[in-house]
Amino acid sequence: MLPRIIGWAIVLGTAAVAFVLVWPQALGLQNQWVAAHVVALRGPAAAAGIAAAIVFALIAIPRRSRRFGIAMATVLALFAAGNIAVLAVRGTGSAEAARAATSDTVTVLSWNTLGEVPDAQTIAMLALDEGADVVVLPETTDPLGEAVAIAMREGGSPMWVHTQAYDDIAKARSTTLLISPDLGSYTVTSAESPGPPGNTNTLPSVVADPVDGDGPRIVAVHAVAPIRWELRNWRSDLDWLAAQCEGDDVIMAGDFNATLDHFAGHGTDGGDLGRCSDAANAADSAALGTWPTEVPPLLGSPIDHVLATPGWTVEGFRVIDDLDGAGSDHRPIVATLSRG
Repeated sequence: MLPRIIGWAIVLGTAAVAFVLVWPQALGLQNQWVAAHVVALRGPAAAAGIAAAIVFALIAIPRRSRRFGIAMATVLALFAAGNIAVLAVRGTGSAEAARAATSDTVTVLSWNTLGEVPDAQTIAMLALDEGADVVVLPETTDPLGEAVAIAMREGGSPMWVHTQAYDDIAKARSTTLLISPDLGSYTVTSAESPGPPGNTNTLPSVVADPVDGDGPRIVAVHAVAPIRWELRNWRSDLDWLAAQCEGDDVIMAGDFNATLDHFAGHGTDGGDLGRCSDAANAADSAALGTWPTEVPPLLGSPIDHVLATPGWTVEGFRVIDDLDGAGSDHRPIVATLSRG
């Protein structure tokens, strides 16, 4: 009798944990230790669930452990199915982003360069090929940003360069934003020192506002990763980024180190983060991972985003996976947005 009670206690406990890890938002645990990491990697979580279900199905073969094995296999199969269902709803569409064609259309490219591993020519050629009006480069210093801008100017697309750096020791402590002069003149309004109310905590973001007030606020994002000793700063970064997107006209892009699951509870007026909505989600591509490049997109984590306020419509979104050998551990993303 006691072994049976213990067995069912294990099954019920596993079922409770599985439910929390599939949809921690139900209990407000999406930004807590362990749960935050599992939902960030739903593809591997589903694969692990399937593998474990198979193991317990094999355990069920001997008659004495049949009920326990079947029960555990069922729970783990449902865990895998739940993650697969979420990925299916978010979509794996791969339609290319439309090119900017009018003054009311903006193409945004974002690529975390892993401390400037891809060279300026590679970044510039990608931006030119995609017709980018805005280029967001986390972990990129001002000199490389200037080199990219020069290469783009030579390719017929001049750009203004704006960089925020917390120090010159680590390239990860710099974020560079390139903006086409066609969008007007911009000035950086985010603070040069870390932490709210002026910036993200550990790694810098760049907030650029139009000088004449005509045009979108553009935010180049780099939130810290949710490693154990940075969890508080990570949560604070998401709060601060949501606050930057409370206006009427905002475009945000970069490395958020967060997925749609982690955005839960940070949206207002129907937005995913503040009033901003995720372009990948709108384009049914939000299941495609952007990090790390060592695994296929469906096994990666979609932590790089382009978001915009309701005045913008997503014309296309794409995770670019043909530059996985360029050296960065992040894939570039590109989105095309239009007014209305």
